[in-house]
Amino acid sequence: MTPGLKNICIYGAGALGGTLAARLAEGLGEQVCVSVIARGAHLEKIRENGLQLHVAGEDKPSVVAVTATDNPADLPKQDLIITGMKGHQLPAAAEGIATLLSTHSRVVMVLNGIPWWYFHGDEKSERADHRLPELDPGNRLWDAVGPERVIGCVAYQGAEVVEPSVIRLPVRGRFILGEPSGDISADLTAISDLLTRAGVNIIQTADIRGEIWSKLMGNASFNPISALTRALSDRIVAEPALLGLMSRVMTEVHGIATALGHPPAQTVAERLKEAMTIGPHPTSMLQDLLARKPLEYVPLVDTVVRLAHMTGTPVPALETILALIGELDRQNRADAG
Repeated sequence: MTPGLKNICIYGAGALGGTLAARLAEGLGEQVCVSVIARGAHLEKIRENGLQLHVAGEDKPSVVAVTATDNPADLPKQDLIITGMKGHQLPAAAEGIATLLSTHSRVVMVLNGIPWWYFHGDEKSERADHRLPELDPGNRLWDAVGPERVIGCVAYQGAEVVEPSVIRLPVRGRFILGEPSGDISADLTAISDLLTRAGVNIIQTADIRGEIWSKLMGNASFNPISALTRALSDRIVAEPALLGLMSRVMTEVHGIATALGHPPAQTVAERLKEAMTIGPHPTSMLQDLLARKPLEYVPLVDTVVRLAHMTGTPVPALETILALIGELDRQNRADAG
C-alpha cells in the first residue's frame, strides 16, 4: 500500500465519481477507506444497496459498500479527494472540500473544459496565476482549496447514472492525470499507481493543459450541438452540416490552445476521425438537458470564448454556439422551476 493514501473521499459520486469510488473499493478492499459525498435519492440508495457498477461486456456488475454522507464534517481528514462534480457545481462545494483537507492532502479534479485553476503556474501563456472568476466566483476554490493541491484529470469515460446508486459504463475508458506544474511528481506517481492497482486505466502527462484542450475540441463541439439538436453522437457525425460545424469549432479551439502555448497533440483531422467512432452516445450536456439540470456550458464554451478574446483569436462558430446554448440553459432552468 502506498504510504499516505489510506483515506480517500469521492466528492460528488455521480457517473464518473461513482465509477472511481466503486473501482477503488472493489479493487483495493481494506487497503483503503473509501467514502463518498452524495445527496438525495442517490445517497439513500448507496447507503441501502451500495454502489452498483455495470460495465458493457462484463458478466456481472460490481456491487460495493462505501461510507456515504452529504455532510463532509462527518468524515475524518482525507489523504486524497477526487471530485466528480461539474465545473458549475464546484464553487459551492469549496468549503466542504476544505473541511476534508489535511496538510498533505491532494485533490484530483475530474473536469470537462477549462478548469478554474487553469493558469496556476502556467509560464507558457505568460499569464501565470491569472484567475477565472466565471469559473470561481469570489475565489472560493482558489482560497479554500488552493490550486497548489490540485492534480488535473481529463476523463475519456462515458458513464451514466441509470437509477439511484446504479452506474452504467458503455466501455472501460481512460483517465489522464497531470500536475499543473508539468512535473511528474511523487504525488502524481503515487496516486496514478493507486488508481491503476484499483483497475482504473491511468495515463500520466507532463502537459495536462494540452490534454485539456485535446478533449475540449470534442466537448466544445459535441456537447452543445447535441443539446441544441437532441442528437446522439453518431447522428451528429453522420449529418454533413453538423459535422462541418464540429470541424469549425474544433479548428477554433485548436487555435486558442496554440495561442496560449499548449497546442493539442491531435490535429483537427485526427480528432474528427476519433469522433466518428464514438457511436450512439448521449453527451453529458444532453443528459442534463433531458433531466432539466443546469447545463455545463461555461467551462466548455463561455470560458473558451473569453480566452479567444484574450488572445485575439477569431471564433465565429463558438460565439454563435455560445449565444444559442446560453439561451437554452436559461430556458431549461426556468422550465425546471
